[in-house]
Amino acid sequence: MNIHTERTFQDIIKANLCARGGYSEGDRTTFDAERGLFPPSIFRFIQTTQPDTWDALQRAYGPKVEARVLERIMETKAKDGTLHLLRQGFRDITVGQVKLAYFRPNTGLNPDTAARYAANILEVTDEVHHSTTKPADRLDVVLSLNGIPVATAELKNSFTGQTVENAVKQYKFDRSPKDAVLAFKSGALVHFAVDGSEVYMATKLAGKATYFLPFNRGRDGGAGNLDHPSGHRTAYLWEDVWTKDRWLDIIQRFMFLDRKEEKDAKGKLKIKETMIFPRYHQLDAVTALIADARTQGAGQNYLIQHSAGSGKSNSIAWLSHRLAGLHDDQDKRVFDSVIVITDRRVLDAQLQETVFGIDHKSGLVERIDPSKGSKSPQLAKALNEGKQIIVCTLQSFSAVYGSDAHDVLDQSGKRFAVIVDEAHGSQHGTAAEDVRKVLGSEGKEAVQVADGDVDPLIVNAIRQKGKQPNLSFFAFTATPKKRTVETFGHFLAGSNEPTPFHIYSMRQAIEEGFIHDVLKGYTTYKAFYRLEKTIEDDPELEKKKAQKAIARFMSLHPHNLAQKTEVMVEHYRTHVRHRLGGKAKAMVVTSSRLHAVRYHQAFKKYIEGKGYDLGVLVAFSGSVPDPEITGEEYTEPGMNGFKETELPEKFGKDDQHFLIVAEKYQTGFDQPLLHTMYVDKRLQDLAAVQTLSRLNRTTSGKDDTFVLDFVNEADEIKEAFKPYFETAEIDEPTDPNMIYRLHSDLVATQVFWAQEVDTFAAAFYDPKRKPQDQGKLYAATDPAVGRFSDKLDEDEQETFRKTLTQFLRLYAAITQMVRIEDIDLEKLYTFGRLLRARLPKREGGGTLAIDGDVGLEYYRLKKISEGDASLAQGEAVPLSGTTSVGTSAAGDPDVAHLSEILGQVNERFNFDFTDADKLAVDQWAADMMADASVVAQARTNSYENFTMANADAVMEKAFARNERNPEVLAKLLGNAEAWSMVRDAVLKAVYDSAQRRH
Repeated sequence: MNIHTERTFQDIIKANLCARGGYSEGDRTTFDAERGLFPPSIFRFIQTTQPDTWDALQRAYGPKVEARVLERIMETKAKDGTLHLLRQGFRDITVGQVKLAYFRPNTGLNPDTAARYAANILEVTDEVHHSTTKPADRLDVVLSLNGIPVATAELKNSFTGQTVENAVKQYKFDRSPKDAVLAFKSGALVHFAVDGSEVYMATKLAGKATYFLPFNRGRDGGAGNLDHPSGHRTAYLWEDVWTKDRWLDIIQRFMFLDRKEEKDAKGKLKIKETMIFPRYHQLDAVTALIADARTQGAGQNYLIQHSAGSGKSNSIAWLSHRLAGLHDDQDKRVFDSVIVITDRRVLDAQLQETVFGIDHKSGLVERIDPSKGSKSPQLAKALNEGKQIIVCTLQSFSAVYGSDAHDVLDQSGKRFAVIVDEAHGSQHGTAAEDVRKVLGSEGKEAVQVADGDVDPLIVNAIRQKGKQPNLSFFAFTATPKKRTVETFGHFLAGSNEPTPFHIYSMRQAIEEGFIHDVLKGYTTYKAFYRLEKTIEDDPELEKKKAQKAIARFMSLHPHNLAQKTEVMVEHYRTHVRHRLGGKAKAMVVTSSRLHAVRYHQAFKKYIEGKGYDLGVLVAFSGSVPDPEITGEEYTEPGMNGFKETELPEKFGKDDQHFLIVAEKYQTGFDQPLLHTMYVDKRLQDLAAVQTLSRLNRTTSGKDDTFVLDFVNEADEIKEAFKPYFETAEIDEPTDPNMIYRLHSDLVATQVFWAQEVDTFAAAFYDPKRKPQDQGKLYAATDPAVGRFSDKLDEDEQETFRKTLTQFLRLYAAITQMVRIEDIDLEKLYTFGRLLRARLPKREGGGTLAIDGDVGLEYYRLKKISEGDASLAQGEAVPLSGTTSVGTSAAGDPDVAHLSEILGQVNERFNFDFTDADKLAVDQWAADMMADASVVAQARTNSYENFTMANADAVMEKAFARNERNPEVLAKLLGNAEAWSMVRDAVLKAVYDSAQRRH
């Protein structure tokens, strides 16, 4: 028996589900591909659980009863979707409602309810022929509930050379969403790509645009999965997630159809529907919190440290809904009300939409709305009436405490769950104390004060501040302070230090692709100038007018407002504006409200003076008096021309590019198009993390972020991030020539060849490319993948991977600040990004590029646009492959041969090289011969390898002597073919000389 096959993997999953998961094995021959259903199981479920209803249907429709039931099911599926069908069933004129699933109630199961729940038919069916247009196609696994498919899975086994990536591609390119079982909303609810190491899932198949999310547990604080005793790291999927109780709980209480209004390209409103399935950390956190709250009851504190990008809003919505209906083992409600404390207005709407999407009941969420009058009577009324979920700000409790509303509160015997949206410093102040004073049960006893003895009142006041036996706090934060951990953390057995109850780290969120690592693109003002100066002193990189303009600021004061405004605007125009399809935006962080006003004025003046088409908005609170103009005051609405509440929407429009802020929009502001941040403010600790994290949101086409910091040091920012991301690294480019050294190191490995990069680039940038040309990209990268696997040992593989990653990061960082017009570097960068994605993953590490083909297409178009804008024929310095120019006679660097080449160049390109010019070229070769490392490489390598590794060295030597005779280099760099001839001649002369000396 072959135990290494995919079929064995399939059998293991099926056997586990049938033996321990509450499933039975389905019959693939009963699958109706046209309808996407298992009809016999549907009929059996209705007959077993609703015999009277089935009898009535039979009397009404006779022999056509099955056809009629299927007809009503298909109509309901098409209109309302599979999730609605399972939760609400369908209706028929003869019998009313017909249920198609029974879920567990919040309270204990009575015998009838238990019997109906037990009668649910969960089936796992393998090798299902699902397509009417491709009858031979088969789905590896289909999970069904009472004959209705709820999940599909494609399984892959790395022993046969396939991984989860192949499963994802199979769904994207070999599975049609037009097939009934794969159709969005009316087909299966979710689709899994699975191998022995990782799991990914998607709720909507859309061809190559399908977006798969990781559904992994995490490994050592990062992406991936922990080891499992079975050897399959993904065993949690079939041993836990898919088991009957957990799976039905997900369908009943987690999944929902999110519906949002969006404007299309013409400005018309349309409804976008998204089927929401929890990510693993969301499912795990909510499930663990509910289980502990059910067991422990009220009076507990929970700290949930979930990074930005964790989907915190949905997690809070799910937790709120579950806590509101939570009952203990005696069927008593654990909490009378759930209070969600948040400053985010959008969370209230999302809570209502999510809860309604799950329960289809209105009125479960009550918002304390300041527009409806005083908050204190609203909150008191909601608490007294026992509203299930109450959403308010922290300050609402301060309004209640000490007011008349507090006197009419009746909180006796009531228990509350308090969910804190962002647990930060304010949760430790007087406003937080008011929450406990209003809701807590301690310190509420009536006391008598005699002879001025107020000690009992003080005791009550003290008791009101501490931990309350009737209050449980569920505090969410991405960046907990020490005091936050001490306040809301819990203690593990045998430990004296508090710790978060659940963690989804910044590192895992970055590695799984849900947020960007903003430290990768971080550079200080000093580094920015240092880089520009290096370019000016060493013109190995093409000089440009914008680079010169930035470099001259070296002699000016760094805090001059107008000069920094010019830096920011010109940097944005040159390196940022074209990103994200021309939609990229920037934020300017200032140190005070007056600075924000002055920057806004400076930006407007500079932009108008230049005639640029750039929009600038400003954000600050209150009014700012002008110290130079008596009686003049500035407000945000006055400077922007619209109300404060309209700013987020206005900034999102295509005609706005900069947002200048002062103590506003630096936390809790989500704008995925925000790509670049200019910082002119001292940032420390948590403020640094929260501010820079405004950039980390992802969106289609957003490959990276960039920060230019005028004030802070890189080490300070790195230290600020350490508590929240232990592996934070800052790539601070200080020497642009490092990119050429990395280039040479990569070329010298011989993992890829120049002609392969050229072939890849030809297909990648081809304006007439067709979908089937994707194969050319695979063909061009296949040899490199093979050499990486076959020719390099593990240490060499790791070195290559690190070097390639360094090259890609450094190139991405440098090209945001200066324009490097080097075609070969750009080719290798594009080739390298796709090559890195294809390299075999390290054990336990790496992530899946889940947007591969979609991102690739967008990126290709973007790069074509950049190329058209930045590269003109003859401007770049090509670094093409070696051209043989013959052999040389004995002697040191072949001066005669070099002179001959220069003569050919003179004749061919009508250059007027003087004897001094020829002597300068001779000296380049002599300088290379004086470099021991160059000579050593020439002696120990083939000519081809030597030239590949040292093509950049000729440029270095030429620039080193450029001041003595700049004309010769200027002439050569103006003609790519002439430069190639001379460069190759120098390399040939040096190589032959070194070989003769050897």
